[in-house]
Amino acid sequence: MEIVHTCYRIGDPEKSIDFYQALGLEKRREQPIRDEAVNYFFGVPGRPNPELELTYNFGVSEYEIGSGFGHLALRVDDLESVLERLRGEHGIEPERPPYRVSETGPQICFVRDPDGYRVELIDASGR
Repeated sequence: MEIVHTCYRIGDPEKSIDFYQALGLEKRREQPIRDEAVNYFFGVPGRPNPELELTYNFGVSEYEIGSGFGHLALRVDDLESVLERLRGEHGIEPERPPYRVSETGPQICFVRDPDGYRVELIDASGR
């Protein structure tokens, strides 16, 4: 068994595509679904399969996220430089400054995509 991908719905494909590419994901393909929707697939560079599917349903510009969804998590090479690039080049600000959940754990922080979904960035640099 393997988990193939995660999917959620978006209200503005252009903004969402820009956001996830700014985070470093590669847009792999688009797949129309008849005349009702389009799926956008993204993957981690260097990995063969897409891990994230964003669905845009024509005519729907927003969704209620609900209380059950938590977040998507991405491990990044250097959290500090990623946040600097996101802020400077894309105007993406973290919810709060990076922090550690435990004394020995990695630094983390959260950003929100254009639809309000939370994305956790986990520092792999060991800082």
